[in-house]
Amino acid sequence: MYKYGEDLVLRDLKLEQSGEYYCKTSNPAGSIKSSPAHLTVIAKGLPACNSTPETHLIRLPLDCVQPGTHSKYYNAGRCPHNTCPGSLDFDIRCRDGTGFCCGVQEMESRNIDCGTYKLPIRAVMQCSCQKCVQPTVLVRGRVVAADNDEPLRFGHIYIGKDRVGTTGYQGGFTMQIAPDTQRLVVNFVDPTQTFIDTPKVFIFDKKGGSIYHNVKVMRKQIPIDINPGETNFIDLGEIKGEDPIGQLVIPPNSFHKDNGEIYEGTVKASVTFIDPRNITTAAAAPGDLNFVDEEGDMLPLRTYGMFSVDFRDETSKEVLGAGAVQVLLDTQHVKMQEHIPTMKLWSLNPDTGVWEEESNFSYSKTTAGGHGRSKREERTFLIGNMEIRERRLFNLDVPENRRCYVKVRAYMSDKFLPTEQLEGVVISLINLEPKPGYTSNPRAWGRFDSVLTGPNGACLPAFCDAIRPDAYTAYVTAILGGEELEAAPSSPKMNPNIIGVSQPYLDKLDYQRSDHEDPDLKKTAFRINLAKPNQNNLDETNGPIYPYQNLLACENAPVDANHFRFFRVEKDKYEYNVVPFEENDLTTWTGDYLSWWPNPQEFRACFIKVKIHGQKEVMVRSRNLGGTHPETRGKLYGIRDIRSTRDMREANTSAACLEFKCSGMLFDQAEVDRSLISVIPQGNCRRISTNGLLQEYLIKHPPVAQNNDSNAFTMLAPVDPLGHNYGIYTVTDQNPRVAKEIAIGRCFDGTSDGFSREMKSDYGVALTFSCPEKKINRESLFQRLQTNPGQTLSQMARDMREMDGQQLRRSSSQVVAFPSEQQGRTQSRRASSGTRRRASMQAQQRQ
Repeated sequence: MYKYGEDLVLRDLKLEQSGEYYCKTSNPAGSIKSSPAHLTVIAKGLPACNSTPETHLIRLPLDCVQPGTHSKYYNAGRCPHNTCPGSLDFDIRCRDGTGFCCGVQEMESRNIDCGTYKLPIRAVMQCSCQKCVQPTVLVRGRVVAADNDEPLRFGHIYIGKDRVGTTGYQGGFTMQIAPDTQRLVVNFVDPTQTFIDTPKVFIFDKKGGSIYHNVKVMRKQIPIDINPGETNFIDLGEIKGEDPIGQLVIPPNSFHKDNGEIYEGTVKASVTFIDPRNITTAAAAPGDLNFVDEEGDMLPLRTYGMFSVDFRDETSKEVLGAGAVQVLLDTQHVKMQEHIPTMKLWSLNPDTGVWEEESNFSYSKTTAGGHGRSKREERTFLIGNMEIRERRLFNLDVPENRRCYVKVRAYMSDKFLPTEQLEGVVISLINLEPKPGYTSNPRAWGRFDSVLTGPNGACLPAFCDAIRPDAYTAYVTAILGGEELEAAPSSPKMNPNIIGVSQPYLDKLDYQRSDHEDPDLKKTAFRINLAKPNQNNLDETNGPIYPYQNLLACENAPVDANHFRFFRVEKDKYEYNVVPFEENDLTTWTGDYLSWWPNPQEFRACFIKVKIHGQKEVMVRSRNLGGTHPETRGKLYGIRDIRSTRDMREANTSAACLEFKCSGMLFDQAEVDRSLISVIPQGNCRRISTNGLLQEYLIKHPPVAQNNDSNAFTMLAPVDPLGHNYGIYTVTDQNPRVAKEIAIGRCFDGTSDGFSREMKSDYGVALTFSCPEKKINRESLFQRLQTNPGQTLSQMARDMREMDGQQLRRSSSQVVAFPSEQQGRTQSRRASSGTRRRASMQAQQRQ
């Protein structure tokens, strides 16, 4: 290895030199390591991109049954997800090559035999190094108060010292992230000072797309007036019926202005404490509870509480500093005695999101009191000293080194099919130290880790203990695009096959979904004991908890290994694209005339709202064909199926928000295609009304599709982004999933700018169908056997005797005196003679 300035040059590379490399910087203040760089060494003669596609199974429509195999899947193939090396630069170095990826070189049109019809598909035939699709990396979300979801309106957003944006009226924000970003620390500042400044460490998907974060912020405590000329006590923690966790002790004459001048006027003091005994405030905790050790490694902390201080001049509102402030931590709240000697006071660096050491604690007995306390009493405290120089968050923390990994997977439905795993789901884990008898009321938190699910789930770091299974517990949630996923149920009885963890390890982990004891609570989280697996016990070597040194075993665990599960709460839904595309990995986009999404940099989602009158919910399908473009006319883009959602406010009514292929430019940007859309409810349905504005628009923008079938509706999709008045919902975004989520939320709400997860079938409807149940005029044999078995059996016997008699008569009638041809001729002669007699009689009458 040779070093030239900032470049590390590796010569004569060998396969064993593949791996991760990092840079370590040291000075008298400490050390820190960079994020790792991944190096892949390709053997000579071995192509970086295998030309033979990998197996990629596409799920077929429910009504597509392949003769012979009866398989519901078809292998469409796909290219490996890897980058290709660039060409040699002017010297010995090799360019990074991020601009070239293994991609599709050739595709083939095929027809899948579905028995009653043919389904077209474009299958990958050959792969090669192609120019990479460079997706836009976005982070978006919403900032709301932790107590009542009040939005942070027009809050300032900072990355480091730079202000990069502002939250919207509803607290929403969107940020585009530079491709070389390794750690994203975002600080949300409320200019009205209603909420505390909240730095957050966000995860994001480097493969592109958008990750949604629901950010909670703490409301500032109402300021109190204190006299700077006397000792002041401010409690930390206000849980009803509980003692404070600690106190701030501010000596006389400690307040000063920025220029160092002692401040003597009234101080407006606001101290906001994030109490780990209140689990509802966990989401509002800032940072990710990590610090950098002497070797430069980032390691986790566990907290006994965080607090934000804000001291101001009563008149000018100028921020004041305070020197020689004492922090008292009541040791009765530290039940793990080994934590007491290692407890430290930390402050959060808002630019890096890393906690930095302020001071150690000393062990002492003292008398404590303060505002609202009825008496002063002697207790044992840990005492730390600090100087408040700026508005920073402070933390009562202890380092922790007992670590494990927890395996979690997310699925499309509660069927938990291995082929229907969801990628890009944000799985978050909060370590808790439970209080005996109050499992939902922890004494301390540790680790606020979030990990994105990949094709093989996610592994989340956590604290664990090998001796006491319940020494540490974890609270786990999952969010996809702002939607909370449900955890596998734990009541009325734990089912290992549903939860995903076998017995007896499941009992040891004591899995409980958040509604385990109260069915009225949300079902979107679970709690477990973090019992470190015993490697000598075969039942505990197959997950879902893995020792810290076994990260690779966790990441590469097969899908049938133990793991915890989340699933998406969604109606029956199916999507089929003729040109396969994985919406959670934008690099899989292929430029083809039949691609559902024609532009990998901008995704336009279109939905139509269909109202159903009927007692049952029905499946509604959109069949999407090319309409006016010469390359796609009459060819299938894809199919979308969705089951209608019941309107809880109106009886016998449901509605479906059905996706269809938007009209517009295709991938070559040469000509517009008006997609031909057919909306087809499944079952006994009849169209009874069409939105008047939509019908008028389609007439004024020919060509007009024929609608002779009352069981369906056909249109050439509008090019313009129509709104809820037409029953059409169109959203354009740089991520397909986000565009679809926003459009679905508006469609459910029936507005062009709202969002709802409750179906409102009276608003913003395009089509209305009547789907009555077919009346059953006669009971089935099974039903008759259940209701009146004796009479049914007697009737069956009579029917069988009659059938036997009919067969006997039919066999005897086959013995005839003349062949059937002769009988036919005789009958014809009789008919003709009769005809002659009638003709002669008519002639006589005329005479």
